[in-house]
Amino acid sequence: MTPINAEIQVKNLDHLGLIAGIIDELEIVEIINEQVGIQPGEIVSAGLIVKAIILNGARICLSTFIFIPSIFSR
Repeated sequence: MTPINAEIQVKNLDHLGLIAGIIDELEIVEIINEQVGIQPGEIVSAGLIVKAIILNGARICLSTFIFIPSIFSR
């Protein structure tokens, strides 16, 4: 049996990759951009900003909380 010389890269996306994929599948960015419109000179569209807000909120809300008993003993 000969060894396979393949380079494998593994990246941990956690839940944010899943949420971003769902946002893309539902075309939320495109729907928002259709409703709000895109102004000349915009660098980032409103839909993309909403996607970033959702992902940032998910990162904060779903992160692991560290329980420190000394904080709650007061």
